[in-house]
Amino acid sequence: METFWITAAAVLWGAGTGLLIPRAAYRLSVPPDEPWRATCPAGHPFADTGKGWLGRARCADGDSYGPSVPVLASVSAVACAVLAAATGARPELAVWLLLTPVGVLLAVVDFAVHRLPDVVTLPFAVITLVLLGAATLLPGAEGRWTTALLGSLALGGCYFVLFLLTPQSFGFGDVKLGLALGAVLGWYGWGIVLIGTFAGYLLGALYGIALILAGRAGRTSRIPFGPFLLAGAFAGVLLGSFPS
Repeated sequence: METFWITAAAVLWGAGTGLLIPRAAYRLSVPPDEPWRATCPAGHPFADTGKGWLGRARCADGDSYGPSVPVLASVSAVACAVLAAATGARPELAVWLLLTPVGVLLAVVDFAVHRLPDVVTLPFAVITLVLLGAATLLPGAEGRWTTALLGSLALGGCYFVLFLLTPQSFGFGDVKLGLALGAVLGWYGWGIVLIGTFAGYLLGALYGIALILAGRAGRTSRIPFGPFLLAGAFAGVLLGSFPS
């Protein structure tokens, strides 16, 4: 019964935070080196309309824009529910629930413009390590902060090497995302780091192959790796959450 109520609360949290993503996703979905969007498609400045970064993407005249609100709310709610069901009432669940909407935001932006904004990825990495550090101080935590920190450094370092070797297919934004994902996976140990990382690459490769077979991409086409790295980390967390 406890798991049921935790999962139900996670669904509400995921759906509620999912409703806050669309405007931020729209404003951040710009090509590299371009400033964040300051107006809606109709030209209304966000500052003048009293709208900031969070909330539904809707013009002053009522027209909606940007990513689908129901889709984002549903994806975030399902992800939070699955994490809650797998993790249970352990301190790290609060960390996963807080990080989930940020991961959804990054995936949406990367799919839209092949970009992982520094304004999100760098704080994401720092906040992940801070939250996991707090979680390890609480009773019932089933992870290690030291391996989370080392996992962050190791995965970030490996991604940096990949960026140097293949900059045409692996972006520097993926390197910075790797700092956060390495911490998340490292919380459950090095085996989960390897599994989660491999899962992300496998999903990305399958997506690329599907695009090629569908005639929508070539062998040299770039794909957004961020969403698949996030999905792989999600799979790794689920696997690591099972009792040993």
